[in-house]
Amino acid sequence: MTLPTRIGFCFGCGRSSAEGPRVLTASGDIIIGGIFPIHEAVDKENQSFVPRQKQCIRFQIRGLTRALAMINAIETMNKSPALADANITLGYWIQDSCSDVSTALAATAHFTQQVNCQARDNTSTCRQPVMAVIGAAYSEISIAIARQLTLQMIPQISYSSTAVVLSDKSRFPAFMRTIPNDKHQTAAMVSLLNTYGWNWVGIVTTDGNYGLSALDNFVSQASENGICVAFRSILPQSITNQDVKSAITQTAKTIIMNPKVQVIVSFAKPTHMMYLYRELKSQILKAGQNVESMKRVWVASDSWSSSVSLDGNLSLEDIGHVLGFTFKSENLSSFLKYLDRLEATAYADTENNSFVREFYMQINASKHYRNNELVSKAVKTLREHTEADTTFSVEMAVSAITQAVASICRSVDCRTAGRVQPWEVLKALWMQEFKLRQHTYMFDSNGDINLGYDVNMWRSDGEKSLIHDVIAEYHPQSNNFTYSSPQSLQDLRHVISKCSNSCVPGEFKKTADGQHTCCYECINCTDNYFSNSTDMDQCLRCDTDSEWSSAGSSSCQPKRIVFFCWQNDFAVVLLTFCALGILLVVLVSALFLHQRNTPIVKAAGGPLSQAILFSLIISYISAVMFVGRPNSLQCKARQVLFGLSFTLCVSCILVKTVQILLAFQFNPELQEALKKLYRPYIMITICVALQAAICISWLILKGPFNQINKNPTTLLEDCNEGSNLAFGVMLGYIAILVFVCFICAFKGRKLPQQYNETKFITFSMLLYLISWILFVPVHVTTSGLYRPAVEMVVILISNYGILSCHFFPKCYVILFKKEQNTNSAFRKNLYEYSNKSRDSVSVSTGSVSEKQSNSQSIILRASSLSVPKANSNTCRDETNCRGFHSCSIARKCLRRSISI
Repeated sequence: MTLPTRIGFCFGCGRSSAEGPRVLTASGDIIIGGIFPIHEAVDKENQSFVPRQKQCIRFQIRGLTRALAMINAIETMNKSPALADANITLGYWIQDSCSDVSTALAATAHFTQQVNCQARDNTSTCRQPVMAVIGAAYSEISIAIARQLTLQMIPQISYSSTAVVLSDKSRFPAFMRTIPNDKHQTAAMVSLLNTYGWNWVGIVTTDGNYGLSALDNFVSQASENGICVAFRSILPQSITNQDVKSAITQTAKTIIMNPKVQVIVSFAKPTHMMYLYRELKSQILKAGQNVESMKRVWVASDSWSSSVSLDGNLSLEDIGHVLGFTFKSENLSSFLKYLDRLEATAYADTENNSFVREFYMQINASKHYRNNELVSKAVKTLREHTEADTTFSVEMAVSAITQAVASICRSVDCRTAGRVQPWEVLKALWMQEFKLRQHTYMFDSNGDINLGYDVNMWRSDGEKSLIHDVIAEYHPQSNNFTYSSPQSLQDLRHVISKCSNSCVPGEFKKTADGQHTCCYECINCTDNYFSNSTDMDQCLRCDTDSEWSSAGSSSCQPKRIVFFCWQNDFAVVLLTFCALGILLVVLVSALFLHQRNTPIVKAAGGPLSQAILFSLIISYISAVMFVGRPNSLQCKARQVLFGLSFTLCVSCILVKTVQILLAFQFNPELQEALKKLYRPYIMITICVALQAAICISWLILKGPFNQINKNPTTLLEDCNEGSNLAFGVMLGYIAILVFVCFICAFKGRKLPQQYNETKFITFSMLLYLISWILFVPVHVTTSGLYRPAVEMVVILISNYGILSCHFFPKCYVILFKKEQNTNSAFRKNLYEYSNKSRDSVSVSTGSVSEKQSNSQSIILRASSLSVPKANSNTCRDETNCRGFHSCSIARKCLRRSISI
């Protein structure tokens, strides 16, 4: 096994830029190529038609640290058991891309020429071919050299090129990388912006493949997550481009003109950002503004998130907060020990290395250090510019190639030139896992290794150097963050980067035509709509069957179930009247039972009066059933009870009315007809039976039922009458009976006072008709809580009308006019009525005898209705009957009384 002749730089291998690309090499059985941006640009001022290598300018320390990381990794692997078992060593051939595509292509040509030499000549004059290439740093350069390396299927592993297009294996089959592509980084950025509610952001990027690819991915993912891009500034990728200054000036103006944009995402290079910060501060000071207005939250991509210092008169307090995304990393102990070994090396050992000489010259430009001091200063500077994530990515690339080569060389003599081809190494890389520091890794189907990202926050060490504190880890599989230092993020929660203020719950966003979706006005949700979180695009509809909301609501309220309840004030009043009515009916019934043998009670109908009072009690009870939470049985029972009870009441009154007419009817023919029809209990039974038939038909066909009416804010429980026609027929049937009573009573309104209830019947029936006629339009037009109360009021009016007109006058006579509640008083009343009737009859209308006969008939028929049995001494002699004009006529009256 052949080891490199020296650990560290290959002394004497440096070449001047005039002779070609400068390189660092070390011999070995397997050569690994490396392309690193040790310079930041090439000199484009001296243009010529003659093809020549351009001068590299702007030495870049971090490019040198990456190259040194590769050297350390190779030297470490040469000591590993894997290569010892295969009896081979690794060498390297590192070239400077100068951050320029053309220079990188020229360097890559040297790699491919050695492969072609071996394939063509297979002689010892050819140098050891390059089996794999590590690099490049920038996506634009990686894309260019990948096309060239793919021709020979030389595996290429990048440590920092993240353009998404490089994951396309149909175009770049030999390209691999130890980092995730930009699609994951932009997804992480979008997730971070969403975490803090920043939806109005600016973008600064470069015009290369990396910058434009990242821009496209970020804009696409941001749009899907409701994040708007207020502006996008694209800078020339080359620092030496003559348009860089004007582009940065315009970018600074754009940032200042958008004060609402407090978060800026940048995919630019570190140098771009330093220039931009300077220009921002300069323009703000020129405008006479406070430097505080320059502060922003800067979301840094992997391209500049590891910057180690701020140049000029800038400070971290000036620019605000910087949140950087870096690749996952491990400890740097191996590389730091390597730098320690370099520091221990004398300055003379590295004086022939062109990269290190130039680095030393830059350090020694301002101060003339002694050799040992210069080395110490150089190593310290290298430590400061070491990027943990990129160093780890380079180590992973070397480890992957090492284990792929070791697996091949166990069965093949790799020390013989030409025995191993690059494509075999590529195949082994795809097929096998590899280990690094006890962890196992493998390239996915896109040739990437996606370990996620670390999120670091910049802070100053009190001088110009920056410290990067890892505050969170991003997990691409779950698209979320694990925060290791939540306290560091407290200040960020106060940062607002929105075009419009957030719409609070109860409002929704309304975007004007032609504006960004993030620029909107907040509109209150309308009735029965709500929004329960901030910045909702539209309000949600309440379930109007059970919920409601007022305008501007953040939630739906359950609809309150209401009904005509027992606690309602109006219901309490009506129930009080019902209870009072029942009490009065019971008292009247008891009084009538007690006075059942008196003339006044008999004149009131005797047993029929008890039937009327019983029906009134049932009617009052039906009225009570209009109060309370309705159910199906209650809805059916209350109407049926009222219909049957009031039909019974009116039927009894109708019988009394017919009885009065029959007693005082003058027309003999009509009297005979009424006598044939007059069957009190049969009439009552038929009337009630007809109403019962109507109610039964109603219940069977389409009876009343309880229902829930959906009102805007309440659910009203009430009864639906089912068939309004049947309800109308029931009420109409009662109205017909009432009307018949009214007509009959009206005809007998001039009969004797003590015998005559027709005036009161007329009034009570008229009251019923008027109240129920008014009920119909009121019931039809009334809706809501008090609809049951309408019918309840009408029922109470009807009941109290019957009670007041039919029974209260009788009770008054019984209780306070007892002298009128005697047989003699009733006869006297009849006699006076008879004389009054006789005197009022005109002589011209008939003979005197006819008048007397008519008067006597009236008196006798009336007495037969109201007075109990005739006295046994009545009309036994003419003397006692002179007041009635004729004893024979009196006897005739007695017979009629008995018949009635």
